[in-house]
Amino acid sequence: MSLPADCAAPAHPSLLSPADLWADVQAVRQQAPLVHSVTNFVVMNFNANMLLAAGASPIMAHAVEEVPDMVGIAQAVAVNIGTLDAQWVPAMALALQTARSLGKPAVLDPVGAGASAYRNRTLADLLAQGRPSIIRGNASEILSLAGVAGASRGVDSAAASGDALHSARALSEQFNCVVCVSGEKDYVLGPAGACAVLANGHPWMTRVTGVGCSATALVAAFAAVQPNAWRACTSAMGFLGVAGQLAAHRLAAQGGGVGSYAVALLDAVDQLSEADFLATLSLREGQA
Repeated sequence: MSLPADCAAPAHPSLLSPADLWADVQAVRQQAPLVHSVTNFVVMNFNANMLLAAGASPIMAHAVEEVPDMVGIAQAVAVNIGTLDAQWVPAMALALQTARSLGKPAVLDPVGAGASAYRNRTLADLLAQGRPSIIRGNASEILSLAGVAGASRGVDSAAASGDALHSARALSEQFNCVVCVSGEKDYVLGPAGACAVLANGHPWMTRVTGVGCSATALVAAFAAVQPNAWRACTSAMGFLGVAGQLAAHRLAAQGGGVGSYAVALLDAVDQLSEADFLATLSLREGQA
């Protein structure tokens, strides 16, 4: 896989190896980090099961009255704006603020950015009130979040992930955070110019509700055990991409389809071995 112009070959020796990423997988399984997710109600169950399959533990709490306590006992926070509600937005802001004040990693998923004025105002307020350590979204969401005129169809991306790299870099620099653009290829950009490109996964991952949102939850779990946010995000996206790819191939060989894919994906996340991960992972590192 060749790197795009925006992720040229780095001038420094490689900062990541597949073995590094697998070490992060093992750390999640061994440490079982607690992730507080203020997420949308369409995907709560699947997100919680994905965290459990990976070896982490979920908290799904939205009441603003208990958010500080939940963030206090959690090791990381994931905020997903998919099903916005006026009563949930203060909880999202407070979760980000509390995580920042406690020095805990927080991941923001700008689901459907650009789809409505209310959604855009909410995202602007969240970024102003509690800057996340990682932002993960599809190309259209990242384009919109960065203020670029990009077509958005709700949670579906109308742009390729590579189209959003300039916007992702601008966000990374503005908020001094890691930005992940997910798609056919996943790009993970760090604030120091680092760029990881992952090319795993399968089209079925876009046909099961909650897989992208679960990626955000997994990124939070990995950030809880890996202090380098760029590496943590790369590890999480690589892990899910490999699991998703292997699950689809195995299921297709048995005559299965997307109806049974959600279960197969959870099984793959739970059972993924080091040998299969290292043999399947497609990772390139560059400089953006």
